[in-house]
Amino acid sequence: MSPIRWASRSFATTLLFVVVLAGAGIYGGTLLKLTPTGAFGLYFVVWWTILFAILPIRVQSQAEIGEVVAGTEPGAPAAPALRERAIWTTIAADLAFLAVAAFFPLSGL
Repeated sequence: MSPIRWASRSFATTLLFVVVLAGAGIYGGTLLKLTPTGAFGLYFVVWWTILFAILPIRVQSQAEIGEVVAGTEPGAPAAPALRERAIWTTIAADLAFLAVAAFFPLSGL
């Protein structure tokens, strides 16, 4: 079992994993001379932007797999795996956030 799948086995472990990773990213931003509030605000924006980029990756609709649940939209995801996507989003957001935060001192912000 992969570490991402292991961490997404329950809501509590997913939440813990996301909070710890996000906290590490925000702490890294403060080490790069951002204020804690600024680091949190920038991280929040980066995380949500990356979430909407990751959501459609490798998703199959109910119509594509041929198992449409009565009363639902055929284009709805069959297995959205939102917990795993939250973890992947947090990992990608950490990397993107730290890259952006590293450029702030270079730009004089």
